[in-house]
Amino acid sequence: MSNERKSGLSYKARRRWSLVILVIGLPLYIVAVVTLVNLLNRPPIWVELLIYVGLGILWALPFKFIFRGVGKEDPDQTQD
Repeated sequence: MSNERKSGLSYKARRRWSLVILVIGLPLYIVAVVTLVNLLNRPPIWVELLIYVGLGILWALPFKFIFRGVGKEDPDQTQD
């Protein structure tokens, strides 16, 4: 057992960033996507649905490492 720290964000930092992303970033992303789709002069409903589903999945991919394990217990917390 060594005292080396893992590289990357701590559990608390990932929880905070995930909250910021969900509360601030996601609504901004939704507004931006709706604005972009409306600039396309309202495509047919099935194309619009495909765009929303695709971009709905796409937003989460860059943040996958932040959301991983956030809902579980803090792994760094000591068991007392």
